[in-house]
Amino acid sequence: MTDTDVIIVGAGPTGLMLAAELHLAGVRPLVLERQPRPRDTPKAHGIGGQILQLLRYRGLLERLEAVNTDPIPAPRFPFGGVQLDFTQLADAPLHALPLPQHRLERVLDERARELGADIRRGHEVAAVSQDDDAVTVDVRGPDGPYQVRARYLVGCDGARSRVRELAGIPFPGTTYPEVNRLASVTVPDSVTVLDNGDIDVPELGRIRAGFTRTDRGVFAFGSLTPGVLMLSTIEDESAEYDDDVAMTLTEFQDSVRRVLGADLPLGEPLRLSRFTFKDRLAERYRDGRILLAGDAAHLFPATGVAINAGMTDTVNLAWKLAADIHGWAPPGLLDTYHDERHPAGARTQLHTRAQVALRRGQDPAAEALRAVFQELVADEKPLRRMGAFIAGSDIRYPLPAPDQHASTGTFAPDLTLHTDQGTTSVAELMHTARPILLDLADRPDLREIARDWGHRIDVVSAKTDDRPADGILIRPDAHIAWAATIDEPADTAALALREALSRWFGAPRNTTVPTIDQPS
Repeated sequence: MTDTDVIIVGAGPTGLMLAAELHLAGVRPLVLERQPRPRDTPKAHGIGGQILQLLRYRGLLERLEAVNTDPIPAPRFPFGGVQLDFTQLADAPLHALPLPQHRLERVLDERARELGADIRRGHEVAAVSQDDDAVTVDVRGPDGPYQVRARYLVGCDGARSRVRELAGIPFPGTTYPEVNRLASVTVPDSVTVLDNGDIDVPELGRIRAGFTRTDRGVFAFGSLTPGVLMLSTIEDESAEYDDDVAMTLTEFQDSVRRVLGADLPLGEPLRLSRFTFKDRLAERYRDGRILLAGDAAHLFPATGVAINAGMTDTVNLAWKLAADIHGWAPPGLLDTYHDERHPAGARTQLHTRAQVALRRGQDPAAEALRAVFQELVADEKPLRRMGAFIAGSDIRYPLPAPDQHASTGTFAPDLTLHTDQGTTSVAELMHTARPILLDLADRPDLREIARDWGHRIDVVSAKTDDRPADGILIRPDAHIAWAATIDEPADTAALALREALSRWFGAPRNTTVPTIDQPS
């Protein structure tokens, strides 16, 4: 007997996104958060990468854009102390939404509660045990200790994950002796912003926009909004900081003074935050009925990627958990969470480690490395490749067989779809997180096979310009499970489709559920 289906520990972006995804899949989650109230302590200042597309596919991106008070930045991104400039491209492969983390969490909290999630703040996990059927969690709550039992437990409780610790999952890696401090401040009267973005400062003179290196650290700045500067420092320090204790303006001013050797006049602080660089990857994302996601599973030694990776973890995990809880999961389905997301974490780890090598070197050889890298990414092809690398949009999940369609395992493109009922899109179809078979070539043979899975997937017949395939099977996480090549013979297409449906959506059921030509 269980009290709920899934216990989620942690009500940050990862835990809240997982709660919403589980509800969409018909599962009851309980969220336990040790903090008594939502935090206002500044952490991440925005989100970017593949998660923006996923949020649009869930109908959430517009809600987030509505609470954003900052302008959408020009597509320039820091990478290991150099700039990647996507302004030369008509369609940048990497986008960002400047949104303080507490606003992101507020929207995700509202969404999860709208769907019915039970979110308990001020409830801390004290102990965890599991057996063949369920997980039992001892909780310290505002009204005293209690126990709660669920089919599964997911640790979304951050870098110092209590769940990971109690499960005994190793978290190997490195902590770099660096502290990164960030500030957004108004421009004081004594500082002049020049037409090219540089600033002129009393006693310091002209400082170029971008990165300034000294033998004491790195200072960087830029501006997206007239009258506001975004500043950062990186210094080698071995001190440990409590993430829940906010950085002060005095602390940031002291850091700037140490790096530049002089005071930098600062206006009114709009945002202040601080973080250290850690490089860690859990040895496994699953231990029986306990799973990890987000910072509990991985920490990266660079900015701008953690929320993208963590929230994408949850979209991959939720529907697989739901399949197991509802009793139709094919053998090994839940294990594919680790099989797919652990390599994705390792790939993010790869490019963030490369950023460490680029930014930490101080000798002439390191300067040469940065110069060569900057020259390479001035060309379109390597620039696009790096953008997709950072965004996570280049990830292709492992294939069950080598002769799959080129799109299998990749993120489904947002095709415009013309149906008998009007025009829609892949993004609109994915709002409900239901798997979809797209018949793009009026293939009754494919629709007939899908009828046996009509209780689990939607079938949409549509036309699209320059169709990439005759048929596309899209999982709830918007990744392609199968695709038929243009004019693929019925015998091979039918066999491969049936295998894909069985592999991802379990045993068929003979049914008369009709196919549809628009979202249900």
